[in-house]
Amino acid sequence: MLNSGKRPKIKLPKTKSEWVWDIIGYTVFLGSIIFLIYHWSELPDRVPAHYNAVGEVDRWGSKMELLILPAIGVFMGVMMQVLEKFPEVHNYPERLNENNAKAFYLVSRKLLNQIKNICFMIFAFILFESASIALEKSDGFGVWFLPIVLVSTMIPIVIGFIKQSKIE
Repeated sequence: MLNSGKRPKIKLPKTKSEWVWDIIGYTVFLGSIIFLIYHWSELPDRVPAHYNAVGEVDRWGSKMELLILPAIGVFMGVMMQVLEKFPEVHNYPERLNENNAKAFYLVSRKLLNQIKNICFMIFAFILFESASIALEKSDGFGVWFLPIVLVSTMIPIVIGFIKQSKIE
């Protein structure tokens, strides 16, 4: 067993799948920010600020509140990008050793990369949908939004745990 202070530091190049996830996640997130900037002057003073579990607007707020999502997204993205660079600090089972560290690091880093980019896409969709509702171009998320968000974030986590359980 290796504690986090004695874990090997292994330089692992980014995989193709990580690059694809990053390109998709960053593009969608950046696109939502461009969409917001483009439509900023058209937005009314009151925009959707919160949604209930079935996707209905349950609080309206200032259009300035729309800036919270990109701000949180950028902060979260930077923090997760840093954590991707240091997989040795991630949490691992006790069976981590010098022989299997590379496999554990890769699975953990890929999982973090996917979650980061899924969060980017979720934030982008919420921003796009909130602006669209405010512009009266959309009626809202609907009942399927929350289940889709939950499933889309849980699938990579479950797959990651399954992959980690197979590492010897």
